[in-house]
Amino acid sequence: MTGSWWSSTERVAVPAGGVARGALRPPGSKSLTHRAYALALLARAPVEIVSPLVAEDTELFLAALETLGYGVARDEAGVRIAPRPRPPGAGRIDCGDAGTLCRFLTALVATVPGVWELDGTPRLRERPVGPLARALRVLGVRVDCLGREGFPPLRIAGGELAGGRVRLDAGESSQYLSALLLAGQRAAGPIEIEVERLVSAPYVELTVEMIERFGGRVERAGEGLWRAVPSELRGGAVEIEPDLSAAAYPAAAAALTGGDLVLEGVSLTSRQGDRRFLEILGTMGASVSESAAGVRVRGGELVAIDDDLSDIPDQVPTLAALAPFARGTTRIRNVAHLRIKESDRLSAMSAELRRAGAEVEERADGLVVPGVWSEREPTAGPVEIDPHGDHRIAMSMALVGLRRPNLSVRDPRVVAKSWPGFWDTLAGLLAAPSLAEPA
Repeated sequence: MTGSWWSSTERVAVPAGGVARGALRPPGSKSLTHRAYALALLARAPVEIVSPLVAEDTELFLAALETLGYGVARDEAGVRIAPRPRPPGAGRIDCGDAGTLCRFLTALVATVPGVWELDGTPRLRERPVGPLARALRVLGVRVDCLGREGFPPLRIAGGELAGGRVRLDAGESSQYLSALLLAGQRAAGPIEIEVERLVSAPYVELTVEMIERFGGRVERAGEGLWRAVPSELRGGAVEIEPDLSAAAYPAAAAALTGGDLVLEGVSLTSRQGDRRFLEILGTMGASVSESAAGVRVRGGELVAIDDDLSDIPDQVPTLAALAPFARGTTRIRNVAHLRIKESDRLSAMSAELRRAGAEVEERADGLVVPGVWSEREPTAGPVEIDPHGDHRIAMSMALVGLRRPNLSVRDPRVVAKSWPGFWDTLAGLLAAPSLAEPA
């Protein structure tokens, strides 16, 4: 997974002046792969996941399944998961830097008999799980925070998850709600969840869709009220569609460089929320159309937008990378929850855009980025970008380097979290033999 040319280099130089063109199929959806693996755990029957994402986060999930007593077999088509006859009953699970994995498992292991410890990187220990832990305690689960209350590491006594009614504040992360809806498929009785606040709502819709594909059941019991109904989940095969979060980067590259790119297997009607970023590119001046082959993106003169991205927070760095090249001033609003991702993405993106010579106003819940390079050439002096250990900062700032000369990105390995082949793909789109470490 990390055997590419860039895995042993300290930084990569992004070549400016090229045009992104061609065709590619983005990797499998990280969000859908996580949800499929979660339901394979809950189904307790053999499941085949076809075309899953193979990346650090998803490999950590497979390792967690093995710790929890599941057999995992990989082949060219995907992954086969089946329960072993004798589950281990206890274990420690390394969640690495994967916030989705940690939050999902916090609820999922409550359905697995045994005592389970969840931990990860120092950054993961800064990412909250408090609202989810409190809801699980109401449902009869013992959840101990082994360090700071409301944060990993966690010790969870699994077994029988009771039904009942809980209140949940999902204003920090929709993953709290998704985790309860998933685990509720194996609860002793229905779980009613009264949601006070909710961000990134499209990700909950993805959860519900995947639950239903496995034969599970989620009901809407009223405004802000969700009901997870215990169900006999079926095994079988589930295919994972391309990742719209990943597709955003080559699409943005085509829009930014005047390119012409086809995203194979991508649909504008996907239930993935990040499909809206393709609509945003159209609003900004790119040409975006769909055919039987996929979605075609052609570049054009970009114009600034003012938008609430609370439902697609992963695309805030992507849009911010385009903003200095778009005529006018781009305003990104209502994304305070970005501060508890793999990095504080508002702070990190502000710092790195300024380092590259752009102008940025960082606000408590967003960014304001004037299009300073829409009418004049960007700064051209050498600059090395710090991705802050965050795959999305690295990939987004690589976009800036397509137009801003002499830009390099430190620690390119961080992209392995979600797209191990990113640098090779970018080089291919630019018809470059490879990106290279600067002298």
